[in-house]
Amino acid sequence: MVKADLEAVVKFNRERPDVYGNAHPKNLLRAIQEDGDHLSKLSSRHIYSIDQFERDSLLQLFRLAAKYEANPDRFGTSLQGKILISAFYEPSTRTRLSFESAWHRLGGDIMSITDRSTTGIAKGESLTDVGEMFNNYGDCVVLRDTNANSVRDMMGALRIPIINAGNGTDEHPTQAMADLYTIFKWMPKLITSEGKEKINLCVVGLPSKMRTVRSLLKLVSLFPECFNQVIIVNDQNWETMFDEGQANQLITAGIELQTCDRLDDVLPEADVVYINAIAWEGNSFNQYGNNFHITSDSPLKKSAIILHPLARGAELCSSLDGTEHNWYFSQARGAVFLRQALLTCLVQRAERVLDIV
Repeated sequence: MVKADLEAVVKFNRERPDVYGNAHPKNLLRAIQEDGDHLSKLSSRHIYSIDQFERDSLLQLFRLAAKYEANPDRFGTSLQGKILISAFYEPSTRTRLSFESAWHRLGGDIMSITDRSTTGIAKGESLTDVGEMFNNYGDCVVLRDTNANSVRDMMGALRIPIINAGNGTDEHPTQAMADLYTIFKWMPKLITSEGKEKINLCVVGLPSKMRTVRSLLKLVSLFPECFNQVIIVNDQNWETMFDEGQANQLITAGIELQTCDRLDDVLPEADVVYINAIAWEGNSFNQYGNNFHITSDSPLKKSAIILHPLARGAELCSSLDGTEHNWYFSQARGAVFLRQALLTCLVQRAERVLDIV
């Protein structure tokens, strides 16, 4: 006979929602009218920077992601016969597994590299030569490297698409897309209200150092009608906080930009709180903002949601996991569907899923 205390631990509920903040993606589906022309343009593009995107293409990607998320069992063969080269030369859990899960769930096959020392690069082979070989081995490359120039170095040699999965301190475009997808899934009327609904975004992090923050702010500047205010919380001065052009991109877009060094002062008015502490630098990482923490006792707006690219440290207390502020696990879950959408477009398979509800 199974002991009652053991039974309570080993039993789980498959029907329980994954996380708090699991808004049904069909609300976002209804908010965006399908237009496949914007997606077809992606089939001849590498994914390097948020700067290369237009808002209509992003909205169509979000719609396709929502379609996948709303009907995950309906699209199991979209990438059948295609091979992904998953090259992660920097440690990663969520990003690598998210991409690989996205590809596998659509029926594709994967070749995975997780250790630079096992490749020809360890012998001094150039990324250009590696790229030439990748052309013969797969249909798409996902690359993460500590070197900010690695993706660009490889792009020139490739005849297949490559996705920047995080390059040094530069950018992490698909993370930012997943972040904004989460925000629009949480509040689809930001898209449909034509500027009547706006939110305050609080970003706890260092834009000049954190690639997730850098890419998110670029993305926010494309949707100024959705954001009333962006507040950057950090204990650095303006010159250290921003790289050249970062702040101006938001201001030029018409978004009110503020900075603050007291987190609790701005939390009561924030609708979305995006917090991060880790920045990759060189072959390791540094933590910033050790004085900034959010817990269940923080003065959060009752309706506010919290996002975090993960992995988290002490800056985000687990006491928030069981609250409706927790959208960071939903954020990680939704990243799989966002990447499914992007990968489908890059390998010229979007026509297989368009017009399917």
